[in-house]
Amino acid sequence: MMPQTLTVRVCSHCDGFPVVHITTGARTSDGQRDTLAATCPRCQGTGTRTLPASLAHAGK
Repeated sequence: MMPQTLTVRVCSHCDGFPVVHITTGARTSDGQRDTLAATCPRCQGTGTRTLPASLAHAGK
């Protein structure tokens, strides 16, 4: 019997880029850009999604 493989589904909302850093336009005291982290609201920063229960259950 062949082993089953687990396929990871990429979040359709963020396309697998769950956390982005947005620049505020300001600079820190050492000259670096000040950024804010924003996470994907749909996958909560994981980058993947789970199947709905109706699609995950197959068989009788």
